[in-house]
Amino acid sequence: MSSTETSDRPDRPDWDDDPYLDRVAERLMYNFDLEKDVSAGGERFDLGGELRIEREKHFLHPSLNYANHESREYLYARRDESVTVSELERLAEAGSDLAEDRFEVHDEHFSTDVTFAVIVPDVPSDVADYVEAFSGRTLVRWGFGGHYEINLVVAAPEAETLVASENADVGRAFRTWEPIEPVENSGLLRRIARKLRS
Repeated sequence: MSSTETSDRPDRPDWDDDPYLDRVAERLMYNFDLEKDVSAGGERFDLGGELRIEREKHFLHPSLNYANHESREYLYARRDESVTVSELERLAEAGSDLAEDRFEVHDEHFSTDVTFAVIVPDVPSDVADYVEAFSGRTLVRWGFGGHYEINLVVAAPEAETLVASENADVGRAFRTWEPIEPVENSGLLRRIARKLRS
């Protein structure tokens, strides 16, 4: 490997003892700052990650900016022998406490997301139903202060099964048995053109 290839590659921890988590980290490392063996909300996790996004719009010159927003996502993943609905409810409650602790209400706050991923040998049907129906978005100051959202992912890599709550976009990184396809940008004009073609 050449020196330019290694310099383009971000540093990340290795999960030599867990090849699946290592592949997940490989998919996340360009977007998340990753850590190994982290604690959050009184729980232990094998993988932790943080994503920060800051958006600015400029008018004529960068010093004339408006519509500044910041978003943060915190990801926590661990491998367990099994998972239950009550355990996911407990994680969701801990996620709400974490989100409230980690965001500061100000005009530029747009979103704070906390995603928990649990890796298990198989996904029970009651857990799959709970995760697919789960919605954990809370508006801050009626939405004027942005929002925080809790997301859940349950993956069974050996069975090639994954369930994720509706807005858990990071769940695609845990589906290592499938290639990651780029998300189609469906802006207003593209949706209108698609409607006209059909």
